[in-house]
Amino acid sequence: MLGRFFLPTVLLLLIYGFWVSAELQVITAGIVIFLLGMVYLEKGFKVFTGGFLESLLKKTTDSLWKSLTFGITTTAVLQSSSLVSVIVISFLSAGLIGLTAGVGIIFGANLGSTVGAWLVALYGMKLKLISYAMPLLVFGLILRTQQEKNFSGLGYILLGIGFLFLGIHYMKEGFEAFQNVIDFSSFSMDGVQGVLVFTFFGILATIIMQSTNATMVLTFSALATGQLTYDHGLALAIGSNMGTTITAVLGAIGANAAGKRLAVAHIAFNVVTATLAILLLPQLKVLVDFIANAIQIEPDDHTLKLALFHSIFNILGILIQLPFLKLLVRWLEMLFVDPAKQSYLNLANEENPEIHRARYLSPAALSYPDAALRALTRECDHLYRNTLELICYGIYLTGDKLREADNLTELVNNWVRDEQPWSIKELYIRHIKGVYADIIHYSGAIEGNLPRQQVQELFALKVACRDFVQAIKHVKNIYKNMGQYLYSDNEQIKHQYNQLRLCLASVLKLVDLLGVRRNYDHIRQHAEQLKQELREQDEQMNKKLNELIRSNQVDSFMASSLMNDSAHVHDACTNLIDGAVIMLTRDREEYREIDLNFDSRSKPEKT
Repeated sequence: MLGRFFLPTVLLLLIYGFWVSAELQVITAGIVIFLLGMVYLEKGFKVFTGGFLESLLKKTTDSLWKSLTFGITTTAVLQSSSLVSVIVISFLSAGLIGLTAGVGIIFGANLGSTVGAWLVALYGMKLKLISYAMPLLVFGLILRTQQEKNFSGLGYILLGIGFLFLGIHYMKEGFEAFQNVIDFSSFSMDGVQGVLVFTFFGILATIIMQSTNATMVLTFSALATGQLTYDHGLALAIGSNMGTTITAVLGAIGANAAGKRLAVAHIAFNVVTATLAILLLPQLKVLVDFIANAIQIEPDDHTLKLALFHSIFNILGILIQLPFLKLLVRWLEMLFVDPAKQSYLNLANEENPEIHRARYLSPAALSYPDAALRALTRECDHLYRNTLELICYGIYLTGDKLREADNLTELVNNWVRDEQPWSIKELYIRHIKGVYADIIHYSGAIEGNLPRQQVQELFALKVACRDFVQAIKHVKNIYKNMGQYLYSDNEQIKHQYNQLRLCLASVLKLVDLLGVRRNYDHIRQHAEQLKQELREQDEQMNKKLNELIRSNQVDSFMASSLMNDSAHVHDACTNLIDGAVIMLTRDREEYREIDLNFDSRSKPEKT
């Protein structure tokens, strides 16, 4: 109910404010132009976040100190800790980086965000930025209209910087004019109450504007014109740090467990840091004065001292929380359990009837092709594992038994039929159809953002998933007859259906071994060998069937069922081999990081 009236109330207040004050129009226009600059800057940098960013992340996040440095530098360059947070959530959800590295980047990003405050305090309040903004906007617009991607990206960046400068100029001009109309400093509050109230204002302003930098520029402008006291400026800076977590929260809404962990880590860091800053505010002010004097900042230069304070309390937060990073990571892993790390249960014992959907396809990753493609790969992975387990169920085995068996012939011939309350169709709808539908939808969403090489990779993944789904449909067609003839009194037909089970079980086992051994140079060779063996088995099955018919050991109904089911098994095995080859050879280096198959070292996940 409150949400329905929020937007109309804000619009009415703005209309009233514009009507009674021309100066408010200038300030508000400055904020809007500044935020527009942030949007263009973000759009420009996204052009350059292709394979380079993935490669950079892998090289610069293999240790905690590298992760911190990466967070500081990227945020200093991109001038948006919110953007860095969303990028890191996307890449963490897609498995490009680990949780410890992600948390390290977030810690560093909070410190990197203070660089913007320093730049504004040093130059934005003292230079006539409009003289720099106009040329940047002109050159940015010219480059933006170019067809070449890099030129267009550079154009967006120049437009972004130009609008940032223009926004700062108008905010500063607006506050200077506003000073003649009303003096906000007369509404100041002293003591703890004033700190808490202005901290809340900082949080609110950052949530509304979605930018710490915008809040800090607004604070600097009000501080420079005397509309705001130094103490209240410090409180606004603390609040802006807390408010920036809202973007991480929004980015994590569509993310998986890994993305949610990072969002909570971001909130925890900023809340703890802000709490420390409020509790230690008198001591921090003394420290700021001491350092300001040491580096020759004038005692009354409150804008520079505010930038210094902004950096100091973020450094304090990092130093205090860094020793507890491992505890934080363990707590986050317990708080959000990754379903991919849970064990499979026998499908026959499953009690939860819900339709399963994609686990890794984070909407937040769609803006970053590398992260989106990696997320899609992991989801195809998920579909692959579910396929293998479901096919085991379809031939009256389990993944556990198949993995543990040394002699497949003995396993198939000496099986004991367990209760199977679900049909293959029901399990297909529950465990495959939803995941496959999400993969197809996500593929369509990212295809337009990918370069040609990655489009080909995406197509290969879709073909692999199609092969897995087709394999299940073939097994679904033989499931009923297999259950009937395995209990038949006719030993010949029972033996032939056990042979079909053995054929599928052998392919599943061999595909598993290829994945575990990672023998990439021989995967295609093994695949062709498997297909040749399938063709030979098909011929032998046909000859044997003719002998059984001629000797009247099977009737015509049995013969027709066996003929059709033999073809389905052959096609299912071929689909499995083709799909597995694509998944195993699509990207060797990337594939080594993913545990796809029935690895004997760990139980497969629940399907």
